[in-house]
Formats: sequence, C-alpha cells, structure tokens
Amino acid sequence: MRTPADVLDNRPRSNYQGSEKTLEMVKEQVKERWGIRAANSFDPYHDAMTATAWFAAGFKIKKGEKALKSITFIEAEDTEGNLHHKVRRGVNLFHKRQVEPAS
Repeated sequence: MRTPADVLDNRPRSNYQGSEKTLEMVKEQVKERWGIRAANSFDPYHDAMTATAWFAAGFKIKKGEKALKSITFIEAEDTEGNLHHKVRRGVNLFHKRQVEPAS
C-alpha cells in the first residue's frame, strides 16, 4: 500500500531555483486566473513547470491553455569558461490545473 509520503516524493519537481522575484511574478498570475486560494497554496517546486517537464512526467497540456510567464537568467561564458554576463530568458510555465494525464 502506498503512503502519502510515497505520493509526495514521486511528484514531478520543477527546476525552480528559489528566486523570490519570479515566485511573486508567477503567484500574481495564478491569483489573477484562479483566485487568492490557489495563489496562497502555490508551491513553485511542484505546481508549475514547463511543457517539456510535464510531458516527461507523463502529463499533457489541456487544449486552449495559455502559459504563465516567468524569467530565468542564463550565464554566458567565453571559450575559456569565464563568466561574461547573464542573459535574461523568458520561460513559459503551466500550472497543475492546466495539465491532464497523457493517454
């Protein structure tokens, strides 16, 4: 028999790195779409991931769903491996309410 801990340990996990700014940005979008309760219970490690991450976890995006917008920074290095600067990249995330098991 599976325990609740087994279920929680096997949940898909996002690549969220702990940025408060991106957390608040995505949380605000969750609040606008699904209300204050969804925003207050939002877990960035398990509730929102890229489409590719959801696909890898056995889910698909529901038809007609629009992505939540976030950002990340990629470190740009030269040929010698020295860090030159960080490049801002947009990231499209989908909330767990926007996905369903793939058949």
